[in-house]
Amino acid sequence: MMDRLREGVNSIAVKIILGLIILSFIFAGVGNYLISGSNNAAAKVGGIDIGRGEFEQAYQNERSRMQAQLGDYFSNLLADPNYVTLFRKSVLDNLINDLLIEQHAQSLGLRVSDEQVRQMILTMPEFQSEGRFDQDLYQSALRRAGFTPEGFAQYLRRNLVRNQLMTALQSSEFTLDGEVDAQSALITQQREIRTITLPTASFARSVELTDEEIEQYYQQNDERYTRPEQMKISYIELAAQQLKAALPVSDEQVKAYYQAHQDKYASDEQRKVRHILVQGDDIAAAQAILDELNAGADFSTLAKQKSQDVGSSEEGGDLGWIERGTMDSAFESAAFALQQVGDMTGLVKSEFGYHIIKLDALKAPVVQPFEQVAAQIKAELQDQQAVDKFYQLQTELEKVAFESPDSLDEAAKVVNAQIQRTDFVSVNDAPELLRNPAVMQALQSPEVKEDGLNSEVIEIAPEHIVVVRVEESRPEIILPLAEVSASIEAKLVQLKGEQKALELATQLVSGLQTGDDSLLAEHRLAFSGAENIDRGAPLANVVFSMPKPMQGKPVYTQGKDQNGNVVVIALDKVETQVDAQYREQIAAQLARLGTQQDLDSVLGVLRKNTKIEYFSVNQ
Repeated sequence: MMDRLREGVNSIAVKIILGLIILSFIFAGVGNYLISGSNNAAAKVGGIDIGRGEFEQAYQNERSRMQAQLGDYFSNLLADPNYVTLFRKSVLDNLINDLLIEQHAQSLGLRVSDEQVRQMILTMPEFQSEGRFDQDLYQSALRRAGFTPEGFAQYLRRNLVRNQLMTALQSSEFTLDGEVDAQSALITQQREIRTITLPTASFARSVELTDEEIEQYYQQNDERYTRPEQMKISYIELAAQQLKAALPVSDEQVKAYYQAHQDKYASDEQRKVRHILVQGDDIAAAQAILDELNAGADFSTLAKQKSQDVGSSEEGGDLGWIERGTMDSAFESAAFALQQVGDMTGLVKSEFGYHIIKLDALKAPVVQPFEQVAAQIKAELQDQQAVDKFYQLQTELEKVAFESPDSLDEAAKVVNAQIQRTDFVSVNDAPELLRNPAVMQALQSPEVKEDGLNSEVIEIAPEHIVVVRVEESRPEIILPLAEVSASIEAKLVQLKGEQKALELATQLVSGLQTGDDSLLAEHRLAFSGAENIDRGAPLANVVFSMPKPMQGKPVYTQGKDQNGNVVVIALDKVETQVDAQYREQIAAQLARLGTQQDLDSVLGVLRKNTKIEYFSVNQ
């Protein structure tokens, strides 16, 4: 038997089959690796990639902006994975729209010259000091933003190209005087009204209910009196922030840390350099400039005449003070290799072209005094100790909560925490901490909900965890009539009182429209004095939907005020007075709206006619 098996394995047919199987595994594995590993794009627009790095930077910028604007509300939104996915996609869509506009502008032949970019940089207020362009301010601002001068110029160039198209759309948009006048008249219109208020509470006093009416309302509206599923929940919360108070840091610890990490509080070595840039691969032009310098030509003069760096050429190539990690790697290596003030490099190739660099000045690192950084060090040590303690306690909490799954008592002792307990709560009225999606998912799991076991440790924020358990639960039920009859009675009294007020209001309006005001005297009612209201008034929705009075005759209708009372309304007059300044604002608003509609239309066409590929936008 074994001999026959060995013979089969050694046969040519079996070897061919095994070889094919092995090759299929190899190519499938390598193919998957190449497919998954080579694509570093977040999206592709007409053959142009939007890099993941660019997308992540845009996402973080927008996230920071929204966080500063909305605070804790935005933090709560980010707890929902579905919202994060939609938010990230909206950021990517904005990048795609920008690239579509840029590609369309280029297809129309729109271009921006180096001089335009240079002039924009020189006049940007962010780089001005005492009314003049400040090279040091320019360089430091670019370093903070993560730009090189060449990269920033390219960024501006792309924005300017897009803006040319946007300006064309704006300049082509116009509004007719008639449109502005009509819109102004509608927005600024005021209406003169008189009112009669019929308080529903007054009509409710005379309402009498029967048991049958209460029973019938209960049967017809049982969903209003359904108590949702509820749980009694106990939980332990552990957060690094809460641990800081119990972890004091002594002055001796602060001083010891300062002595051991003085390099952390020292300024980086700085070098004041100037350069001449020849963009692209024109090595002959760069070499010609270098030959002139070696022959004794003035560096600043040649930089002004021949450098293609729009930001520094006007200043004789001066780039101000630079530090390590702020420039192109090839440029930086060459600049920091210069030993003496006045030294000059040869040709240095970077992704932007060829540089010639000259060292103008040096600044050695300077250590900040202890007094200036002591508070910062203390806060950092407290944070670090709290984080270290947090992760230590988290490990112990995970272990004890698992080993003693029927109670939180042992787990609470291990982390020295109080067990928090709720009364019966539903999903909607649980404490905010427990409304976290991950916590809600754990509470609905069979192990926690049905078996009464401790949940796993759940992270609800960085260095912030909880362990939960369900102490008791009760299912969704329709509450018995005896429990809700009082609230039903109050509701029916209010509804029937409102119905009576509406019936009277309908009769009043019907009579007044035919000139019969006898019901006013019968019910001792009278209209209020006249008042002018605009579109921001409480009754505006009703009043501004009424037809205009004709031939001086009032128009009547009914509505409700903010308190739920029924109101009979008499519209006497419609007035329109448009302020000239307000009219200009409306004209500008209409123009902006028209421009946005034009842009949306252009983007709609571009998206339809351009192949757009989305790759994963999730983290």
